[in-house]
Amino acid sequence: MPANTDAAELRELLAYVNNCWDDERRALSRQMHDSLGSSLTALTMHLGLLTSKLPQEPALLDRAAQMKHLLHTIIETNRAMQHKLWNDKLEFLGLRVALGELVAQFGAEQHLSARCSLPEDEPACPRGHRVVLLRAAEEGLRNVALHARASSIDVIVDDLEDSIVLMVKDDGVGLGDAGAHAAGADWPGRHGLRMLRERAVFLGGGLSLTANNGRGVVLAVTLPKPPVPA
Repeated sequence: MPANTDAAELRELLAYVNNCWDDERRALSRQMHDSLGSSLTALTMHLGLLTSKLPQEPALLDRAAQMKHLLHTIIETNRAMQHKLWNDKLEFLGLRVALGELVAQFGAEQHLSARCSLPEDEPACPRGHRVVLLRAAEEGLRNVALHARASSIDVIVDDLEDSIVLMVKDDGVGLGDAGAHAAGADWPGRHGLRMLRERAVFLGGGLSLTANNGRGVVLAVTLPKPPVPA
């Protein structure tokens, strides 16, 4: 069997596995929201009712306040885990909202300047494209947080006529030893980027990692838009 046929079959298998992972993450996030989330909300209501009926003794009221605080912490942790598993805003509010909130939250958490340049209208692309673009932004920001030592980042989406491009730019320390791999052949130790590259290639696009004008890195994902049915 020709090597290019083997590569195509492996890429198709990898795309199938990634889609399965996405579906499992989405289902688990929804289950946590519908089951665990509703149960925690009910517990909050019951605790509030019980607290209102308690004797006004400082020890009891203090214990009730501790329980309320603990319950609130569990609820927030559950929400964070849901969001980490699957960003529902992508499907319900669109790519623009999901990316905008992702970048704003990243800037606040990392204490750096985070800017987001998005098209005025929601990009017209399939769900699979939107998932890959959001995953690319998440991976790009994760790498900035772990390696770049940057003071600012820019996430840019260009909605072109026949393709959609997402770029994550930082002003950090640059590629270093990874410069030789900027063309995209191999990125040792960058399994997340390699996985994204395979997903982009399967959709007919590509992923590149290049220097940002001598300082920092530009991660770019380009995906072609499927033809509009006649």
